[in-house]
Amino acid sequence: MSFKKIIFQLHKILGLATGLVVFIVAITGCCWAFKEEIESLYNDYKKVEPQDKPILTPTQAKDFAKAVLPDHHIHGTLFKKADDAIEVIFYDAEPEFYQSVFLNPYSGKVIQVDDHMSGFFAFTLKGHMRLWLPKAIGEQVVGASILIFILIIISGFILWIPKKRKNLKQRLKFDWKKTTRWKRKNFDLHTVIGFYICSFALILAFTGSVISYNWLKYVVYVSTGGDKVPAFIIPKNNSEITKNDSIKPMDYLIEKLLKESPDAESYELHYPTNDEESIYVEVSNSKGLYYDSDYRFFDQNTLEEIETPAIYGKYKDAKFADKILRMNYDIHIGAIGGIAGKILAFLISLLTATLPITGILLWYGRTYKKKKPKV
Repeated sequence: MSFKKIIFQLHKILGLATGLVVFIVAITGCCWAFKEEIESLYNDYKKVEPQDKPILTPTQAKDFAKAVLPDHHIHGTLFKKADDAIEVIFYDAEPEFYQSVFLNPYSGKVIQVDDHMSGFFAFTLKGHMRLWLPKAIGEQVVGASILIFILIIISGFILWIPKKRKNLKQRLKFDWKKTTRWKRKNFDLHTVIGFYICSFALILAFTGSVISYNWLKYVVYVSTGGDKVPAFIIPKNNSEITKNDSIKPMDYLIEKLLKESPDAESYELHYPTNDEESIYVEVSNSKGLYYDSDYRFFDQNTLEEIETPAIYGKYKDAKFADKILRMNYDIHIGAIGGIAGKILAFLISLLTATLPITGILLWYGRTYKKKKPKV
């Protein structure tokens, strides 16, 4: 066998083995691209009339929300602008539970309870991340299939390269005539589209794999010169544990952050899970982006700021390798390029979903050729 024949067999076998998974992941990724923009069309309930009075403290927001869902764990509380409702986020891993209670920031009145585990986008995300299978199984299948898809992209590009330079034009455009048969059209759809999107599809597949595998995240971080811990670490308090229910320094933290970062989009406060853990606040600096957020940690007794040894700290302190890893999710969904980036991610995902279809049709046409009748 020649080198190209070996590559062809590899491309074909891997494509047939993962085609359905790649199609589902691509088409659900396509549907996810404009989630925030679509949801913004019907989330008027998240807005309130601003009032000239103090907003709820983190403790008050926690108490009001806990009265609605007393049996579940509060992940954090999201504070935004003066005309935004306070969102208290509940999350349990086992059994999986993910809901938000929206409160009037001035009175504590419950505005609405959202179930993030139901609806179109929840269904889409489950398909994208685990094929609607049990989490432990589905995530492994998707992760392995996307790693294999990276090999398919590389082998496909090798197969695309023509033997003769004069045949290059045929691989770069659709040169269809009235007499062009559907098999030739299908071949062109697979090869021409595959060539033009392969670099972008490779980026989406690779960034998705970085999200799936911690070992790959570590490899990327170290290879780009990182010297911190490529994980999320909540440091412990610096002060000794104090027990005084009448004094809750946490309740002054949002006011402190509003003065320090008045232009921030939101402040997501996470309650300590024990007496030793510090308070963690994610300060979002840009709408629709995550990489430039400031992850800040405060002693729950003194509100003294504590540094973390991990890459998730203040964005201004992030080095090149830290930024590369922090940008990974925004690159994956196209948000790094604004609305243009999301449009590009949408189109690449949509066109990627066509490749398994045209590839299977190619395989079927070659495997089950119609035999010419004997004369």
